[in-house]
Amino acid sequence: MRTCVPSTSGMSEIAAYPPSPIADDPTISYLLSLLQSVNSSCLFTQCQPLYAICCTVLPYFSSLTSRLPKTGETIHGHKFFIGFGGKGANQCVQAARLGAKTSMVCKVGKDSFGNDYIENLKQNDISTEFTYQTKDAATGTASIIVSNEGQNIIVIVAGANLLLNTEDLREAASAISRAKVMICQLEVTPAASLEALRIAHGSGVKTLFNPAPAIADLDPQFYTLSDVFCCNESEAEILTSLEVGSPSDAGKAALVLMERGCRVVIITLGAEGCVMLSQTEPVPKHIPTENVKAVDTTVGFSISESFLALENHHLVTKILHLNFRITR
Repeated sequence: MRTCVPSTSGMSEIAAYPPSPIADDPTISYLLSLLQSVNSSCLFTQCQPLYAICCTVLPYFSSLTSRLPKTGETIHGHKFFIGFGGKGANQCVQAARLGAKTSMVCKVGKDSFGNDYIENLKQNDISTEFTYQTKDAATGTASIIVSNEGQNIIVIVAGANLLLNTEDLREAASAISRAKVMICQLEVTPAASLEALRIAHGSGVKTLFNPAPAIADLDPQFYTLSDVFCCNESEAEILTSLEVGSPSDAGKAALVLMERGCRVVIITLGAEGCVMLSQTEPVPKHIPTENVKAVDTTVGFSISESFLALENHHLVTKILHLNFRITR
């Protein structure tokens, strides 16, 4: 399959790969067909399929320090910056920068942070038609301290994100029903995410669900309404009450999740790749990944949205056999 990136400075064409036996696997074939039905290889061209994302937005305040402070200790940092974050928001921006038409369904406060965030979304060519503002809560924020070794402490105040409700989702149904893919996590309330999946599923829109942060008593409808159910090992442990310390363990957990009604289950395993299975190929398959040096962990979930929001971009690289490199 030949795939080209947009004519953006600093990005180069992705090389074509020869056919591989892995493409004959039913589960991978399904994912490939899902990808092709979503964008018909036009995600990186002038064709713009709509991606709808129900998620949180979190302006963040980062302080870089030589080490993390102890309890009650005040230390000096050497750098401070403010950015725009939130897992789903990062995915949305990445997809937009790769040429997809994206729409965010979210809620911010009627304050300076909310105004700035909306402006940032507009600058990234993201539809803010259903980016709601409320006076009842401040815009959610994240305060982050990062040491030279990369260790961090994060405090999140969800704020207005938790006020996104089912009525908001119904109001956004016009955007959701037009989408090729609806992507949800559990960053907003489960009720809001579930309503988004219901609307999408009822409109024939492909659904991808990432149960993060995971909750043990997840509503069974999340499984049956998900075309692709993608979680990491810790989330799989919470959802299934099984220990997931190896690809073999992940396969057992994936089988449990499949029995709950998912069409495709993917459990990402960090450096060990992922395990996946589907209703058409119910035998767990381990797909390893190459060893890489992490430069910025944000890419782990931002690039994934552009390839159907699968959380581990190494997984998609293996499935599609693309040597995809992102440079800044």
